[in-house]
Amino acid sequence: MKYYLIAGEASGDLHGSNLMKALKTEDAFAEFRYFGGDKMQAEGGELVKHYADMAFMGFTEVLLNLRTIFRNLKTCKVDLLAYQPDVLILIDFPGFNLKIAEFAKQHGIKVCYYISPKVWAWNQKRVLKIKRIVDHMFCILPFEVAFYKDWGMEVDYVGNPLLDEISLFAPNEQFIAHNQLTEKPIIALLPGSRKQEIERLLPVMLSVTDEFKDYQFVIAAAPTFNAAYYHQFIEENKVVSLVFSQTYDLLHNAQAAIVASGTATLETALFKVPQVVVYKGGTISIAIARLLVKIRFISLVNLIVDRKIVTELIQEDCSKNKVAEELKMILSAEGRVKMLNDYEDLHQLMGKAGASEKTARLIVKYLR
Repeated sequence: MKYYLIAGEASGDLHGSNLMKALKTEDAFAEFRYFGGDKMQAEGGELVKHYADMAFMGFTEVLLNLRTIFRNLKTCKVDLLAYQPDVLILIDFPGFNLKIAEFAKQHGIKVCYYISPKVWAWNQKRVLKIKRIVDHMFCILPFEVAFYKDWGMEVDYVGNPLLDEISLFAPNEQFIAHNQLTEKPIIALLPGSRKQEIERLLPVMLSVTDEFKDYQFVIAAAPTFNAAYYHQFIEENKVVSLVFSQTYDLLHNAQAAIVASGTATLETALFKVPQVVVYKGGTISIAIARLLVKIRFISLVNLIVDRKIVTELIQEDCSKNKVAEELKMILSAEGRVKMLNDYEDLHQLMGKAGASEKTARLIVKYLR
């Protein structure tokens, strides 16, 4: 069968690649065409557009890049009709993907959605549209099943694909030596993969380094940028290391982490690394979000357990003093033990690996 996938950011590329791998096991004649990234490309098929040309963050950033977004939508629609897949598989990225879902439905293409849009966060009535344009929804967060059921929509809970990726991870024993790191304990900096979030968050993360002389700071750099891009944020007298495409090895070796809100907060928790979660958006974007968003937390860790486990420093709270204060807390023996104990509740709720295989099995079953 012919599969058309759309992933618009780094995490979607990761989950899309694992899903493609699983689909090939379920369907020996699987053919792929997709919007995605390097990981999906490694699984074969035809890459139409890289996510690096698609990921825009926040209300104002989207407005400033509307021309590019509309051009990407048009490209996708034309390509989708030309390819005529057996199924369109959308991976998160709702601003773009829900428009494509509606278009596909109008043209008789079956739509599966893997990794639900966060409709539970704001404008929940969007579920009514999703019911109309999506044939099958595959959820990866435990609380989403009950949420959709309240709106009269049956969905499949498949577990979380991060568990798949982590279960496949084999630590590189030469990680420290290979990256010329010292023997000091590591504090990992995960500033995200989008240009806007890196430029807002990395300077704050780096501002605390002088207060933690007994530790070394290592940035998990996004492969879409080069070393020179990151070095512009690092003052000459500061010793900060970069690692590319080695985030899991970094977390495996880290004592603590400062993490941009997003998928990485959950990955960090699953690696049992105490963390401080940070987020900064454009002033207008944040003002709009505060009016619209109806959730208590922004980090996936806190959302899943429905209570505060990790501290979230948002906007004006995302400052040198507050980040340093929270980092000292989680590096203390008491703070570390408490967070690691709290992580156990998260692990219980998350369940076991196998999301990609389960989703692939269900997609093929529904198509047949």
